[in-house]
Amino acid sequence: MGISDLIASFLQDGLEEAADGVLEVQRNDLAQRFNCVPSQINYVMSTRFSPERGYIVESRRGGNGYIRITRVRVDRQTLMMHVINTLGSQVDLPSARAILSNLVQAGALEEDLGRALLAAVGDKALGAVPREIRDAVRADIMKQVLVLQV
Repeated sequence: MGISDLIASFLQDGLEEAADGVLEVQRNDLAQRFNCVPSQINYVMSTRFSPERGYIVESRRGGNGYIRITRVRVDRQTLMMHVINTLGSQVDLPSARAILSNLVQAGALEEDLGRALLAAVGDKALGAVPREIRDAVRADIMKQVLVLQV
């Protein structure tokens, strides 16, 4: 089991014990506990505790910085709109892959459509698009297809 899995498991256990579905932890304490850099904690937050997976993560950086994870249950339409609104103007391929995987796992997107959309925004499909604008084109395509699913 990798360090990311250990951190995610620890946080998930803490959330299960929290009666109100809210867990607050100190980023630096967590990094020390798992003997890792704080950016590893950030990675776990963005990949394992994303809105697509039913979590809201609030973070304050600095010496007394904390991370507050809240488990939420949202309907499919709300989840899709949240993802569309947070996509931004550019999406790199690893992020697109993670977003689509999370949507499929959450049941908000059919697996076949997720695979098709990933192929459509992949580097092979966008090969004729100049690299400097590829992430912008990828974001536009994803937004348009996801809007049709709402």
